[in-house]
Amino acid sequence: MTPSVTAAGRSWQRAFDDLGQGWRQRQLWGHLGWQDIRQRYRRSVLGPIWISITMAVTAVALGILYAGLFGNDLSTQLPYILVGFIIWGFISGCIAEGAEVFIANVGLITHLPAPLSVHVYRLVWRQVLFFVHNLVVYAVMLIVFPQSLDWSSLLAFPAFALLVANGAWAALLLGIVTTRFRDLTPITQSFVQLAFFMTPIVWIYEDLINSANESIAERARLAELNPFLHFVEILRRPMLGESIEWRNWLVVAVITVVGWALTLVALRRYRSRIAYWV
Repeated sequence: MTPSVTAAGRSWQRAFDDLGQGWRQRQLWGHLGWQDIRQRYRRSVLGPIWISITMAVTAVALGILYAGLFGNDLSTQLPYILVGFIIWGFISGCIAEGAEVFIANVGLITHLPAPLSVHVYRLVWRQVLFFVHNLVVYAVMLIVFPQSLDWSSLLAFPAFALLVANGAWAALLLGIVTTRFRDLTPITQSFVQLAFFMTPIVWIYEDLINSANESIAERARLAELNPFLHFVEILRRPMLGESIEWRNWLVVAVITVVGWALTLVALRRYRSRIAYWV
């Protein structure tokens, strides 16, 4: 391969064109994402509703368990865990499936002349559909355990938009790296499982911060170093009608900019190699 061809394959223009052309093919990846869900629940009576049922049963069981362990009222613990599960399902889905986004689509990559970003958009769209399905459980929760929602709850929309933007770069960057280094895929799966326990999904962060035991409160503050905490909080707080912590938004904004910058560098440099790596 001549230097001129290599330079052309690694140009910024081609990287941005890939993202732009992939976005313009919304009808393609939108249809494929919906078909992924239909195929998963093919011949099932309830179909995609199983997504919400599975998540709701798990959240209710853990809500009852942790409400008893921490001595919290069920009306506080259960909504906290339920909304946390809905948000974490989207985050973990983008990361775990993002690690295999190109490997799982090897047939399409090698035979379909489409931008690589199509597969990432398809993945993120599928996770968005899962998220929307789970909002049915959230609506039921609001009936059983009413929350003090106000105008600040509308921040849930830009918060989710930020999650989608970060899910896209995370899936794209992980897809590039794990396609080259296949051993990173199981490592990523294990990391997601570990991150679940390290992130305040089933345990209430404020309870530990305000603990009478100073050592517990001090260690709980280390959770601020966990970036997933900030991603969960920018969406969970408005969904539960809680006060907005702007430091969470600041952290997420910085991660969004840095994440996309790194992803664009990786896409520019390795986009043309992915078809050979898969």
